[in-house]
Amino acid sequence: EDKKIEGYLKPVEKELVSLQTIEDLVIQEDLSLRAASEWFEYNTGRKMNPSGLKKHLDKKYGKRDNRLGTESSSILNRL
Repeated sequence: EDKKIEGYLKPVEKELVSLQTIEDLVIQEDLSLRAASEWFEYNTGRKMNPSGLKKHLDKKYGKRDNRLGTESSSILNRL
């Protein structure tokens, strides 16, 4: 039985699984923030803009430069 607690939102399992999936893909740089946001909305019906997802990832995993080092992986920087 779920107890109702003032100010508490019950977690939605499908949304948590979808969020973890896009977190993993974005952190591994297999998916862009924009594509991940679109997939999350398609899969759950909930909107999350790319900047909101970035803020969430930075808070949970640290800024991108700290996670991956300061050198950009962009092909333009290799020329």
